[in-house]
Amino acid sequence: MAGHDHDERVLNGEEWIVEALAVIHDVKDHVSEITIADGSVNNDQLVHLNLTTKEKQRYCIELTAQGFRVVGYDYNQTNVASDDYFETPYALLDKLSPLYRQAFGDSLVSKLLLLHSSQRHSFDVEQQTNDS
Repeated sequence: MAGHDHDERVLNGEEWIVEALAVIHDVKDHVSEITIADGSVNNDQLVHLNLTTKEKQRYCIELTAQGFRVVGYDYNQTNVASDDYFETPYALLDKLSPLYRQAFGDSLVSKLLLLHSSQRHSFDVEQQTNDS
């Protein structure tokens, strides 16, 4: 169709599930639990995630084209009308869970130390080779 912008297309229900699974994969190590909510609260415009933070707080999170927002304070609950949307799950979790922030930071430090150690090992091997 003339004038139709394919980059702005709306995701369908199955694509929202794929998107939700990617989010779960990205943050699961930094929360107590995160799963896709009961199918009855999902549709072609959105998907809900059940989240338990490391502080043991339970939430129902809505994922739409507008972003992420809290819509309930228990699993499969969508009775809270928050206007606070977050562009990423990381921004939402950073606001909800200080322990998420700490776990994420610790993970980042560990990865940086591993990278530094790996680079130092490569440098040492290279030096030994050049000294021979």
